[in-house]
Amino acid sequence: MALRSSVLNRVRLWQRSFSAKASDRERMMFDSDRETPELPTSGISRPLCEILKELNKKVPDSLIKFRHEPNGFSLKYIPWHIVNRIMNLHAPEWSGEVRSITYSSDGKSVSVVYRVTIYGTDAEIYRESTGTASVDDPGYGDPVQKAEGMAFRRACARFGLGLHLYHEDMS
Repeated sequence: MALRSSVLNRVRLWQRSFSAKASDRERMMFDSDRETPELPTSGISRPLCEILKELNKKVPDSLIKFRHEPNGFSLKYIPWHIVNRIMNLHAPEWSGEVRSITYSSDGKSVSVVYRVTIYGTDAEIYRESTGTASVDDPGYGDPVQKAEGMAFRRACARFGLGLHLYHEDMS
């Protein structure tokens, strides 16, 4: 419960820091210990350009996790539940759906196609992406669950959420 509350507070602080003046942002970084930060209130529906502008902002390092692959490669990612909370904060009228689940012909992997739709006051748009997981992977969760989480994160990245993670190593 404390971990969930802590994550939610960091996401709320991140949202609050983007809506504040630059001079107030530094002060807010030190207010993160407060249990319930004050949030700006706004209507639930907004134009798509405003929603996309918020989703394209850099995600704080405190919300990013690392995974070490067997080949020695380190991978940065945002856990699906954090992506879900960020979507709820910035695009509260979004929806997501699994479009297809396909097992490879040899049965060793499964791929999921996931669609995320964002509804704004002026229009709605969607993005789809795929995720693939090995059936033999011993990690947490079943292969379909892993592939769905990967596809969901990638579909949200197509709106700009966490997209900076794909480009950090290129600079």
